Amino acid sequence: MTIQRLPLRARALLRHSRLLQIGLLMSVWWLAESLRHWLGLPVPGSVLGLGAMLVLLLTRLVRVESFRQGARWLLGEMLLFFVPAAMALLDHPEFLSVTGLKLLAVVAVGTLLVMGTTALSVEACYLWTRRQAAR
Repeated sequence: MTIQRLPLRARALLRHSRLLQIGLLMSVWWLAESLRHWLGLPVPGSVLGLGAMLVLLLTRLVRVESFRQGARWLLGEMLLFFVPAAMALLDHPEFLSVTGLKLLAVVAVGTLLVMGTTALSVEACYLWTRRQAAR
């Protein structure tokens, strides 16, 4: 069932309920993670969930407005998700030695690769959207 087929009241609730949007985003992640585990795929469930959301958005089975508030909140509070990782430094002082420098290099290179890939993906989607709007 697509979101467009939901009753008008349910669609309005989804558009205005940040908590419901976050719950649905988490459901997509959980389903993708379950699928990954069941099929034994070497890809993280979050990547599969991202791909699933992209397909749902591109096929217009789901509209951006249905998840905008929840996604903005998650992005706005992203720093909170990294606090436990920072606290792990207190328990593992070896991360502040040569091992830590190696890890820092890997994280820096990985971050740059992710940022570059994301930028290229956003640019490609933007150009594709402009071409679609021009038709």
